[in-house]
Amino acid sequence: MHTQTTAPVVIDRREGPYGEVVLRRHGALLQIIANGCFLMDTSDGRSERLLVDAAYEALDGRPRPSLLIGGLGVGFSLAHAAADPRWGRITVVEREQAVVDWHCAGADAPLAELSGRALADPRTEILHTDLLAHLSGADSAAGTTQTYDALCLDIDNGPDWTVTEDNNSLYSPAGLAACQVRLNPGGVLAVWSAKPSSAFDDALRNAGFQSVRTEEIAVARGVPDVVHLGVRAA
Repeated sequence: MHTQTTAPVVIDRREGPYGEVVLRRHGALLQIIANGCFLMDTSDGRSERLLVDAAYEALDGRPRPSLLIGGLGVGFSLAHAAADPRWGRITVVEREQAVVDWHCAGADAPLAELSGRALADPRTEILHTDLLAHLSGADSAAGTTQTYDALCLDIDNGPDWTVTEDNNSLYSPAGLAACQVRLNPGGVLAVWSAKPSSAFDDALRNAGFQSVRTEEIAVARGVPDVVHLGVRAA
């Protein structure tokens, strides 16, 4: 008996300031491809949900903590956070206009089924801007930069496998210092990665983060997905 496989079908393809981004359908799945590199699909979402839950659990029990999600993606992290009434303000930063459109361009938006309820939540705000610019305050008027209780960052495949070269600066000492500035005392930085990185754990410690650790999510094949966690000193 032969199993028929279907070829992926491109739903949308855009050229933007950071290169090409593609949304395609492969069977029942929707997939996001950036510059020819697979980013994510709608198959699971366990590690994206862990990203949010691990950040909440690492907080000190403060009521209604504020959350910044770096990267909208297919919407798993946002949907999971908005489904939890314990979170307060939820801000999502996404630099690709195409990804924002795939969620927000009305009821027919391809990814609206995943994120529609979360986007309608009054706690949710979507910012179309670059994460690094937002963390540094370059996209904000003077004196208006917001701080957060948790930063959940999922903008590429992790510290050792960036999709675009400029993302490397997020994991640099300067990038981690910018994360520290945007965190309230005792706040949590959580970074998703497609594989563990002991070097990034060391970078977090060197940047002054405390209680540095990783949580793993097993995958069907290969090394597990990982969430790197660090806490800003209270």
